Amino acid sequence: MKKLVERVSILSIPFANLSFDEFTSLLFERMQTKTKTFVVTANPEIVMYANAHESYKQMITQADFIVPDGIGIIKAANTLKTPLKERVTGYDTTIRLLEKMNEAKLSVYVLGGKEEVLEKAVQTIESDYPNVSIAGCHHGYFDWEDKTIAADIKKTKPDLILVALGFPRQEQWIYEHFDMFDRGVFIGVGGTIDVLAGTVERAPMFWQKIHLEWLYRLLKQPSRWKRMLAIPKFMMAINKEKKR
Repeated sequence: MKKLVERVSILSIPFANLSFDEFTSLLFERMQTKTKTFVVTANPEIVMYANAHESYKQMITQADFIVPDGIGIIKAANTLKTPLKERVTGYDTTIRLLEKMNEAKLSVYVLGGKEEVLEKAVQTIESDYPNVSIAGCHHGYFDWEDKTIAADIKKTKPDLILVALGFPRQEQWIYEHFDMFDRGVFIGVGGTIDVLAGTVERAPMFWQKIHLEWLYRLLKQPSRWKRMLAIPKFMMAINKEKKR
C-alpha cells in the first residue's frame, strides 16, 4: 500500500500526497487490517533538523508515511511546483482517528508528557470517546534503555499508539522499537497531548484559516522563538532549491 501513495519530495523528505480525509481513512483501514504503520507528522523545523542530522533523516524516511504538519510545507511544495493536496496535522489526525475508533470500539496507548498532563489527556479521551479502550499509558520521563513500555505495548496490542515525546525523540523511539511489534499505528504527535489535557490551547479557527497558527502559538509561548527561526531558514532553503 505504501508504494501506491504518491510522494512529493521537499528538501529530500518524501511527503505523502494525500488529503486529510484520504489519509485518516487509510490509517483507520490499516488499524482494522492490523497493518503495522509508522507515521511522521513533519513541519519545516523537522525538515531542517533532518537535513542537518543524517541519522534522524534515515529514521524518518523509513516511516510508512510522512505528512505535512505545517502550512510552510504546503507553501514550499507550491513554490517548487510540486503541490501537496492538504495540510495534515498530528492533532487533527489524532482527533479524527479517535472519532472513528470510538465507533469501532478500538484501543489506544498514550506515551509522553508530564505525569499530570498525561493523566488529564487520558481523562479527556475517556470522556469524549467512551468506546475507545485505554490499552495503557506512560509519561515521557523514563530511562531510554527501559524496555518495559515497549513490552507493555506488545502485550496489550493497541490499535493506535500516540507517541508525544517531541521530535526527534518520538520518531527515534518508534524507529528503535518498531520491530518489536506486529500491529498498531504509531504516530509521533508532539504537543497534541498538551492540547488534549487542556494545558495548551489550540489556535482559534480564525488563526488556522489565515495560516498563522504558528504566530498564535508564539504569542502564547514566547519561549518558542528559537524554534521558530527554522521557518525563515526553511523558506530560504526552498527558494535556493527553486533556483536550481
